[in-house]
Amino acid sequence: MSFQSSLRCLWAGAALCAGASLWAGEVEVLHYWTSGGEAKSVVELKGMMAQRGHTWRDFTVTGGGGQNAMAVLKQRVLVGNAPAAANIKGPAIQEWAELNVLTSLDAMASFERWDEVLPKVVADQMKYKGRYVAVPVNVHRVNWLWANSAVLKKAGVAALPKTYDEFFAAADKIKAAGFVAVAHGGQDWQDFTVFESVVLGVGGPAFYDKALVKLDRAALNSDEMKKSLEVFRRIKAYTDDKSLGRDWNVTTEMVINGKAGFQFMGDWAKGEFLAAGQTPGKDFTCSAAPGTDKAYTFNVDSFAMFQLKGWEAQKAQGYLAYLLMGKDFQEKFNLRKGSIPVRLGMPMDKFDECAKTSSKDFVATSASGTLVPSVAHGMALSSSQQATMRTVVSEFWNNDKLTVAETLSKLLAVSAPKQK
Repeated sequence: MSFQSSLRCLWAGAALCAGASLWAGEVEVLHYWTSGGEAKSVVELKGMMAQRGHTWRDFTVTGGGGQNAMAVLKQRVLVGNAPAAANIKGPAIQEWAELNVLTSLDAMASFERWDEVLPKVVADQMKYKGRYVAVPVNVHRVNWLWANSAVLKKAGVAALPKTYDEFFAAADKIKAAGFVAVAHGGQDWQDFTVFESVVLGVGGPAFYDKALVKLDRAALNSDEMKKSLEVFRRIKAYTDDKSLGRDWNVTTEMVINGKAGFQFMGDWAKGEFLAAGQTPGKDFTCSAAPGTDKAYTFNVDSFAMFQLKGWEAQKAQGYLAYLLMGKDFQEKFNLRKGSIPVRLGMPMDKFDECAKTSSKDFVATSASGTLVPSVAHGMALSSSQQATMRTVVSEFWNNDKLTVAETLSKLLAVSAPKQK
């Protein structure tokens, strides 16, 4: 056995190199993938761990966007009982690393050449002070618009909308035909998911980056932001009155079951369509949100690895990291999840047309500089800034008495901490 292989065995566990698992351990994994398509993805990973004798223990926390999961995780870490891995992403990875509670993955990353198989924009988010502390498993595109093909046909909508003028014209037809035009779950992260796609469509990727990522005061107080808020509020008129508090996957079911025409949501929604036995291009359609076909808001799911004391637990944790970045899991997982592999150069022949479009656009926007992080899904701002932005936007969505001017002032207040 080579020196490199020997070290890989030490990191990933003896079970990686031998059929038996003398040092098999348990991994407790905190995640919030509990809906149909997501749950099937987790089953794939559990099975791979079990094949090597390792035991997987779920620490599931329901609730979209991961807010509930992060609250539970903080409690666990504070009492010295961290799980082996937790679904954490974006700047939150660095926030946890600063507390000196994450373990270094550099040995595994070096042997498996992660720097060569990951886009730099993704690799940088997995590192703290140049060292890997988390493992990415996929790339989700957030700026999607999903549609029920049969509903569009019954409403006389012949083409997917490319602009917001076309979108509202189509929504009027869907509403007139007796359907809910826009399926929406009234939770703050879902509100902001719609909002950031509107900002991207109205102002373009450069404006999006200035306003929502850099929190530039001039951009936050601009005519483009004013128009974005106006378009955002106009969309609400096409949602149903039972929207408040509804989970995203229940909302996606409205489109799947032919009760609604459109939904603004990331491509984890596609996992629900596929789990329901539907076919893209036939039963449902995927297109970039109006005005965003040349841009891409990304959301990368990743697992941060926490420091563990037990040898067996460390070996099981290492094997988990090895699996997460492996080609086999990346393919199986993303086929189930609705996302695309984060590894570069992965064959896409088994993937559906929506995934192929996503992969092509991911590469293209990386090259053109129009690849931007999703604010709604924790890829751009600190957790406190993100929470405040969500609150401001959600209040505007839910309170028709709030004016655009008042909301612009609240958005400017969020930018204050970033001013030097």
